[in-house]
Amino acid sequence: MSDCNRQVWLVSRPTGWPSEENFRLVETPMPVPGEGQVLVRMLYTSVDPYLRGRMRERASYIDPIPLDSVMQASSVGRVVQSRNPKFAEGAYVGGMLGWQEYAVAGEREIRTIDPTLAPVSTALGILGMPGLTAYFGLTEILQAKAGEILLVSGAAGAVGSVAGQIGKILGMRVAGIAGGEAKIRWLLDDLKFDAAYDYQAESDHRARIAALCPGGVDCYFDNVGGAISDGALLNINERARIAICGQISQYNLDKPEMGPRLLFQLIVKRARMEGFLVFDFAKRYGPALTQMAEWVRAGRLISRETVIDGIENTPRAFLGMMRGENTGKMIVRIAAE
Repeated sequence: MSDCNRQVWLVSRPTGWPSEENFRLVETPMPVPGEGQVLVRMLYTSVDPYLRGRMRERASYIDPIPLDSVMQASSVGRVVQSRNPKFAEGAYVGGMLGWQEYAVAGEREIRTIDPTLAPVSTALGILGMPGLTAYFGLTEILQAKAGEILLVSGAAGAVGSVAGQIGKILGMRVAGIAGGEAKIRWLLDDLKFDAAYDYQAESDHRARIAALCPGGVDCYFDNVGGAISDGALLNINERARIAICGQISQYNLDKPEMGPRLLFQLIVKRARMEGFLVFDFAKRYGPALTQMAEWVRAGRLISRETVIDGIENTPRAFLGMMRGENTGKMIVRIAAE
């Protein structure tokens, strides 16, 4: 084990699109666990859209990441030193352990990961926060029902790809929107979406969604916002439900886009639009993960990971994810299992 710990720090706050200059690779002394703590060697760390908001001086719903400190993010690893009898050395754990090679954590900061359920990296994706976001977005916010039509934007991403699959499990007709022909083929051929289109090749989203969903849209799982969501709103049915999960098209703009004022659609369609955070359902993670794991074991839920190697490449992976370079979940492999 090395004498130092390599970390990626946030050293400046982006204006508009982030760049690699906003981050720095720093070597710090190896942390030492105290009583009741463990030392975790990181195997994988996550890059997620919500981190862009935490880079702002004032984050909207969660504390901003302080400058000149390690980037806070979900990671999974193995316990290499334990001063807590609940965690044996060699156990796999996950938590908000950050973009770094080693971290010290107490029992309230980590959870044990069962490597027999699925590869441990899935704890950052389909069996982690993205999967839970999709699960609760479908079952709680959208109150999805068999026979309804579900439209998912950002459908080839970590959350959208799971949301669409859960929709199929629930008996819905599922249409997806993603960027690039390869992603569209993945949605249709592997994930068994009923329909999908490439937003990069279209400009009239209202017409394209109407063609994709001739029966209208009962449930819209929104990951992107902007012009695509304007097109979706103009295709909703009466009593439609809209789950606002993300607005990635807006995150790096100095000023939000001003699109058509479409809230009248909620009036005439008697529809409901609701934003949500997965943390709202934290007390129910256990049963949800049990159900998700069953679907994974049965082959009803599948996942794909875009893997970048090396802690030093974490900023590049984050920027690539923000540009849509990933299919499924983007993760960084820090060390071999």
